[in-house]
Amino acid sequence: MEEKNLTVIEHIDEIRKRLMVIVVFFAIAVLGSFFIAKPVIKFLQLQYANEIQQTVLGQVGDNPLHSFAILDPIMIYLKVIIFISVVLISPVIMYQLWSFVSPGLHELERRATRNYIPFTFLLFVAGIAFSYFVLLPYVMKFMVNLSGELGITMTIGINDYFTFLFQIMIPFGIVFQLPVVMLFLTRLGVLNPTTLVKIRKYAYFVLFVIAAFITPPDIISHLFVTVPLFMLYEISIFISRFGYRKFLKSEQQRKIEEQEQKQQTEEN
Repeated sequence: MEEKNLTVIEHIDEIRKRLMVIVVFFAIAVLGSFFIAKPVIKFLQLQYANEIQQTVLGQVGDNPLHSFAILDPIMIYLKVIIFISVVLISPVIMYQLWSFVSPGLHELERRATRNYIPFTFLLFVAGIAFSYFVLLPYVMKFMVNLSGELGITMTIGINDYFTFLFQIMIPFGIVFQLPVVMLFLTRLGVLNPTTLVKIRKYAYFVLFVIAAFITPPDIISHLFVTVPLFMLYEISIFISRFGYRKFLKSEQQRKIEEQEQKQQTEEN
């Protein structure tokens, strides 16, 4: 292990440097996002065109999203730019976080946990894709049908639409990190597969509650979210076994190295 006994001031300075790196990459990503924000905004409106317009009007393209405030277009533009930028620099954020905690890890642990960074990005994108392509269409249909049953004319503002969109996509991008988080913790020896199996029913309850907050109050949409979350937890248990085995091997190797160093010290 690389020993670094840093003072509080040195820790704060280290955090400041990491944050500065993130800010620089975020600024670069924002500049780049200006060029792709428009096509992304048009793409994100496809679910509205494909689901709500088709459900209500039986056709696509005749009822655009509405702007109820003068600043709505620029607000949507900025929100999408920030969203794209955060997604693009998420590997940088994870790497800076890893770099901050890595001095407290053994060399084998540093190499192993560093390899998880690309998977965090892929799982984040997978969570966003699942929420957009699978969950959002059903949620929108449910809302449209419910408004029709209640005699409510649904007029959707573009700002409300994108706010709702981000409220669904971002939590799923975070929740889909569960396998990597579990693998990381078991690789460090904080958790082990036996513990994850023992707390399965409590974990299921927590995931069930999370799904209830994310989805509309009907059983089908709840199942659309709950089942994938349960599957993620089971996948987490499965891959944590590999992480925990590597942790035990690294601990065994560390003890051997410490004994060898101790013997060399005594001989000298």
